[in-house]
Amino acid sequence: MNLSPHETASVAQGARPPYMDHAVGDAGDHEAGGACRPNAIIECGWGRLLFGPSFESPQLLAQTLQQEEAGKRDIALHVDAPQLVLAEAPSRLFLDPSLIFRRRLDDAPQESPAPGVVVRPLTTRADIAAINRLYKMRGMVPVDPQVVWRQRHLAGVVYLVAEDERSGDIIGSAMGVDHTEAFGDPEGGSSLWCLVVDPQTGLYGAGQALVTHLTALFADRGRRFMELSVLASNEPAISLYQKLGFEQVPGFVVKNKNAINEKLFIEEGDLSGLNPYARIIVDEARRRGISVEVVDAAAGIFKLRHAGHEMLCRESLTELTGGVAMTWCQDKVLTSRRLASIGVRVPRQQTAGDPEADSAFLQDCGSVVVKPALGEQGKGISVDVRSEEHLQQAIRRAAEQGGHVVIEEFCSGQDLRIVVIGYKVVAAALRKPAEIVGDGTSTVAQLIEKQSARRAAATGGESRIPVDAETERCLAEQGLSYDSVLDNGQAVKVRKTANLHTGGTIHDVTEELHPTLREVAETAARALRIPVVGLDLLVESPSSPDYVMIEANERPGLANHEPQPTAQRFVDLLFPATAAVG
Repeated sequence: MNLSPHETASVAQGARPPYMDHAVGDAGDHEAGGACRPNAIIECGWGRLLFGPSFESPQLLAQTLQQEEAGKRDIALHVDAPQLVLAEAPSRLFLDPSLIFRRRLDDAPQESPAPGVVVRPLTTRADIAAINRLYKMRGMVPVDPQVVWRQRHLAGVVYLVAEDERSGDIIGSAMGVDHTEAFGDPEGGSSLWCLVVDPQTGLYGAGQALVTHLTALFADRGRRFMELSVLASNEPAISLYQKLGFEQVPGFVVKNKNAINEKLFIEEGDLSGLNPYARIIVDEARRRGISVEVVDAAAGIFKLRHAGHEMLCRESLTELTGGVAMTWCQDKVLTSRRLASIGVRVPRQQTAGDPEADSAFLQDCGSVVVKPALGEQGKGISVDVRSEEHLQQAIRRAAEQGGHVVIEEFCSGQDLRIVVIGYKVVAAALRKPAEIVGDGTSTVAQLIEKQSARRAAATGGESRIPVDAETERCLAEQGLSYDSVLDNGQAVKVRKTANLHTGGTIHDVTEELHPTLREVAETAARALRIPVVGLDLLVESPSSPDYVMIEANERPGLANHEPQPTAQRFVDLLFPATAAVG
């Protein structure tokens, strides 16, 4: 949940609290043992935090919660009698299925820095933009930048960011609330909110470093404990917090029934078997009141219905995609031939089979890509193959995927995925190969295992780094093996393909996309007669017009393209009458 505090205020019956620009309190005014400010609220860019013990009655707390602004999320924390609050508006409010965990600060741990990670306070507007980028990646409600900027120096709130020391990128963030400063809390407490870590970073320990830093900060202020709220179903997070010394304590959280919280209070049927690419579409459809029937969860097949209109989908593949379009996209030989026929630039290519012809093509190109013509998700692909021995090995690996094998001229450049929906570009993202970062003690195999686990957790099991002959080949070209120990901060790419399913990461560049690339993507989609497609290009940069187009994916994954509205545009295409609702 996302918090960005503002001034506390007394709330008149039936009225919104006034906004105040001065600090929430002086450190010496509200030491433990005092009294709460009446009806204490923190105004947030995403909504408000209401401190339950400070409210004069359950009726006023319920009434104040219902003043939530559209598109925001209010939270009532430490509600003493939740049944009385819910009774005031049972159709509008619900008891959040979260648990409260608390750590005492009289034995606060000494801060042990994570290698390559720098934790510091928020200092610039760019930091806020980076925080919102992380929130969107993790499905969190973004903050209002103006509110956060205005409040960055208030005593009652602490905004922290974790920075990659090597690149300067913001890879994590956390926010702390000083309950004494913000609420006049007589218990002398504090709390942790909005802990988030970039799921694509190769560094480890950023989340723990943020928690430890905040714990030490509040301990230095003399606060007695730090607490947090976590969904009862989030077992990995609970396990982490318990390892950091947090213990469960009694407490209740009440929220409004709104679209943001819908998953927490509506019985949605069994959608657990859907992968992230199906789930992002199903969630958007349900948000608009479109009914969903899961036909085959394992295959990602579901049926959408609205106002008498029905559409069968397999993730982003729908009945709108015809058989010829499927054929053009599924076979990489046919894809290349069709695109070349309309003037789209593609690499030279030939079908593998004749060893002499294969060898001659390699000698002519100098470096090639070998891939199954009917493959997907990066399986069986070998990139930048330069020797006869590796060529034959790569052909055998590709053939294991079934069907014929393609040998293609290797073209250097950044791997760009462009998603086209309704023949309009909706998203563009650079895809970067899987990378590990050394810590001075772990082996390459251990680093791969850690990074693969992180990518799998962040993508619902969709992204993992394969430990196979291709990874071994990429390491060997750099003079490394699985047993090598990398220096602290040393970054190594362990694959040459940038597919998400082989551990690659995705970085949004939609706003940087050159008009030529946008035009060629939309032209290619129309030529292939496919309304939803993911086009793969190699480019000098997203802002340059130079490119070669290498593939077309008839079932592009719409997840992982935040903040672009891929699922929204997809549902717009299928059910245009609901577009205004979205």
